[in-house]
Order: sequence, then structure tokens, then C-alpha cells
Amino acid sequence: MEHPEQPRLSFFEKESDKSIDARKPLLNGDHSLERYSVLSAIPPFFFPAIGGLLYGYDIGATSGATISLESSKLSGTSWYNLSSVEIGLVVSGSLYGALIGSILAFIIADFLGRRRELITSSLLYFVGAIVTSVAPNFMILVIGRMIYGVGIGLAMHAAPLYIAETAPSQIRGRLISLKEVFIVLGMLLGYTVGSLEIDRVGGWRHMYSTSIPVSLLMAIGMWWLPPSPRWLLLGAIQGKGNTEKARETAIYCLCRLRGGGDSAPDQVDEMLNELSYVEGEKETSFRDIFQGKCLKALTIGAGLVLFQQITGQPSVLYYAATILKSAGFSAASDATRVSILLGLLKLIMTGVAVLAVDKLGRRPLLLGGVSGIAVSLFLLGSYYTFLNNAPFVAVSSLLLYVSCYQLSFGPIGWLMISEIFPWRLRGRALSIAVLVNFSSNALVTFAFSPVETLIGSGMLFVVFGEIALLALVFIYFIVPETKGLTLEEIEAKIL
Repeated sequence: MEHPEQPRLSFFEKESDKSIDARKPLLNGDHSLERYSVLSAIPPFFFPAIGGLLYGYDIGATSGATISLESSKLSGTSWYNLSSVEIGLVVSGSLYGALIGSILAFIIADFLGRRRELITSSLLYFVGAIVTSVAPNFMILVIGRMIYGVGIGLAMHAAPLYIAETAPSQIRGRLISLKEVFIVLGMLLGYTVGSLEIDRVGGWRHMYSTSIPVSLLMAIGMWWLPPSPRWLLLGAIQGKGNTEKARETAIYCLCRLRGGGDSAPDQVDEMLNELSYVEGEKETSFRDIFQGKCLKALTIGAGLVLFQQITGQPSVLYYAATILKSAGFSAASDATRVSILLGLLKLIMTGVAVLAVDKLGRRPLLLGGVSGIAVSLFLLGSYYTFLNNAPFVAVSSLLLYVSCYQLSFGPIGWLMISEIFPWRLRGRALSIAVLVNFSSNALVTFAFSPVETLIGSGMLFVVFGEIALLALVFIYFIVPETKGLTLEEIEAKIL
């Protein structure tokens, strides 16, 4: 790979005869051009992050909704007597929809752009929530859950992309990590609404309908926000529009995103220069995703989200109520209260990660957090194997696992996949990473019970612990540090 400081005339320089030195600040770490208003930086983060909040809300609300649905007194339906398979479809319906949404994102995301993809996602959230909350029978309920899930798949693809492409590099890591806070807030909101509505007849309908006004807020906000300047420029460079017109539009959008200022034209020129430098004008093909820089980035991104799930995240939380109950916690008899307790811990630790990610960096948080995950998993394995009389070990391990996950894989996984992919392949490559995330989540969720029956709970957690050790090796040797770098610097210097 050529050194990024070697002279090469870019597309824009050929058009405007500007000096090659105009592109140096971007690649040499001088980010003084990225002036921004804090107030202006909030909306481009907040409205996409609502997509994460609605994802988390679905997780929290469904835990209470399934209890309500199965109750002969509280369901308010004649079809409350659902089988375990049917309950599984209710719970996993949004997960299946998310898988479909991830596949759709690969096909349509670059055509729609980040903003329109988020608008589409919010409308799917809206329709899915309405269909689910008014479902007259089980089949309509599952259809509504899947529609909502397609919205999840699109939102979890487009939200980190939009935030990464519009945020100033100085706070990009903090903002993308803060999206994880919104997911946890959504879970807490879902658990809270569930606990409030659990004793009402047909309460599950109210649990799901609460997301309707929130999805409308997301749609209105994304309609008001401008498109990503980087996406506009990439389309023009690839021959999908006039470059000069795209430049003027991008400057206008960047001024809105940064709160005005005279630096927007220079920043847009830098983006154009870098696009040409990385040969962004070439039309991409499916094969390109598995070659060169993108293959390296895909290895990093997909590897992180894969380890995020196969280190047992769904399974450990599955055991949470049992572990707390074994230690004599009175709240363990109430699943919603236990969930709120863990949700608060997740929220606190995610907040710590948000504050630390742009100071300590991505690698220290990943290495430290995953080390704690490995320790907690081996301790859980020991508890279920020969420390049954020491419930404090199980409780401590559970709290350590949740804390370390929210310091590392939780926020950092989504952050890394949003910033590591090359420009011209970012939309499609990220959709593959999101697909890996939801697929591995589904695999762990559905394989948990048969594997536990086969090898036992203790050995299962030991296996998860061994996978966590593999994740540590992967992070140490493969995952780079991207703290403080612009998206262009990451591509030019790291990939």
C-alpha cells in the first residue's frame, strides 16, 4: 500500500487545480478544520439513536408481553394457550425480521442512503408496532413482530453509519458508543412499561403500542436532518450525479451538521480528495467486499460482532434470574424487577465506556473487558460444577460479566464496525457485519438448550470462557486502535 503522504492528483484536484497539500491535514492527524457546535451535533446523533432505543425497547417489552400473552386472565384473547414453539416465534419474530432487514440493507442501503434508510426503518417500526398491538390472532402477531424486526435490521445498519459519517472525529467514538446507552435505555423502558402493564388485561398490547409515538418521533427527526455529506460525495464520485453540485449540497449539509462556520468547504474538499485517493470512483461489486482493504476490515468487524455473541451474551442473561434467586434475592421472584436491576447496571457501565472510549481508546477497553468476561465465564462454570454452595460466586460472576460486556463488546463492537470499512464499500460491508451479528445471536439462542442438555451448564460456560480467550487473541493481534482518527485516516493508514 502506498504511503498516504505520497503525491497523487485526486479527481477534485484535477477539476480545481488545487495543491496536493490541501489533503494533508486530514491524513496527518490535524483535525483543526473539524469545528462544530455541540448543540448542532446532538440531533444527528439523537434521532438515529432512537432506532437503537426502539430495538432495546422490543427486548424489554417482549419479556413482559410473553407473560401477559400466556395468562388466561390477563391476555384478553381466546388464543392465550400458546405452545412453547409459538412463544418462541413471538420472542424471536423480531430477530427473524432483523435478519431479513440485514439482507435488505445489503441490497438497497447504498441506493437509499443512510438518512432514507433510517426513515424507512422508522416507518417499519411504526407499522410493525401497530400490527402487533392490534393483532386479532397469533399469525398476525408474528407478522407484526417480523415487520418490526425488519425495522431493527435496517436501523442497526444505518444508525451507526449515519452517526459515524456525520460526527466530528473528536467525539465520534463517544457518540457511537452512546448509541449503546440508548439500546440499554430502551430495554429499561420496556421492562418498566412491562412491570406497569403486567396486571392489566391485554397489557401486552399496551407494551407494544408504546413504541408507536417513539417511532413517529424518529421518522420526523430523520426527515428533518440532512443526508450524510460523505454519502452524497461518494455517489457523485461513482458517476451517480454531478460532482460540483454534490459538493455544494454536501457543504450545505455539513454546515447544518456542524452549526455553520467557514471550514465546511475545506472539509468537503478533503473528503473529495480522499475519495479519489482511495479510488472511490470505481463501481463496486460483490467480489470487492472480499478483497484487499475491505477483506481486512470485514475480518475485524465481523470477527468482533461474532465473538460478541458466541461468548455467551444471550445465555448468561438467560440464567440471570436463576442465579440471583439462588443467592436469596427476594426480587428474583419477579422477573421484571430482576431485569430492571441488570438493566441499570448495564446502563451505568455503558456510560463509563462512553466517557472512556475517546480517552483510553478502543483496544484497552476491549482487552480489559473481554478479560473480565473470560474470568466471569470460568467462575460461572465452576459454580455450576463444584461451587454450588457458594452462590455469591455466581452473583459476582454475573455482575462482572454484565459490567465487562458493557465496557467492551457492547458499545465497542458497534463502534468499530461503523468506522473500519472503506468508503466505497461501507454500506454493503456493514450490512454483512450486522447479518453476522443477528445470525450468531440466533444461533446461540436456539442452540443453547440442546447443548446445555448434552454437556451440562458448567461445561457450557467453560466453553464460552475458552471462546472468550480466543476473542482476546483475536483482539490483540487483529483489531487496530482507531481513537482520534478520521474515517479517512483509518482507511489510509490502518487498512
